[in-house]
Amino acid sequence: MVTGAGSGIGAHLVNRLAETGRAVIGLDIAVPAKAPIPILSCDITDEEQTRTAIRTAVDHLRGIDVLVNCAGVGAQGTVETSTAQDWERVFAVNVFGLARVSRLALPHLRASKAGTIVNIASVAAATGLRERAVYSGSKGAVVALTRAMAADLLQDGVSVVSISPGTVDTPWVDNLLDDSADPAAELAALRRRQPIGRLISSSEVVEAVLYAIGPNRWALTGTCLPVDGGMTTMSGLNHA
Repeated sequence: MVTGAGSGIGAHLVNRLAETGRAVIGLDIAVPAKAPIPILSCDITDEEQTRTAIRTAVDHLRGIDVLVNCAGVGAQGTVETSTAQDWERVFAVNVFGLARVSRLALPHLRASKAGTIVNIASVAAATGLRERAVYSGSKGAVVALTRAMAADLLQDGVSVVSISPGTVDTPWVDNLLDDSADPAAELAALRRRQPIGRLISSSEVVEAVLYAIGPNRWALTGTCLPVDGGMTTMSGLNHA
């Protein structure tokens, strides 16, 4: 089961999971008109909607082996310019929504022999980025929550890992560029920010998820796997 499956990384992931022969279902607040994979309409900030969607997913999948918490929203601004509404909106999805879905899915994950939770965090959790105070705070919480969940669920046979992508080439980034005064210059700046000189692709993040839910999943539990082109370890370098 994948949240945020209607677009971006989540959409790519559900399709890739289906290609590997897995039964998969998605959750998203906005369901695409023509989705090749079943996607349930669900606002993960709402308790009853989430409970109903998970019940439907369990009936469809006959259980849940893997949960990927991919749903997320962003915000621009500093701690000074961000509003109370910005904090509430972003944390409602990125942190509280993630916790809600995980809590409601846990009885089914515990019943599985391969129970795994993958939380999609961000390079923003470990690297100071300008104008990203709210988003960075939420993703830092995701990384910390992952570690706490992994410790709590170790004896239950459920592994928990987070993945922190760098800037990924997704519709969300496209919208960010469209809103900027100079989209070309902003894109060039985003590319320069990553040592490999380009954005991370959705497929690179998806393949990391596949590894995290594979046979070696226990080696990763409680960890945060960077998929950021060296952004957190080779700051200032650019090999483009």
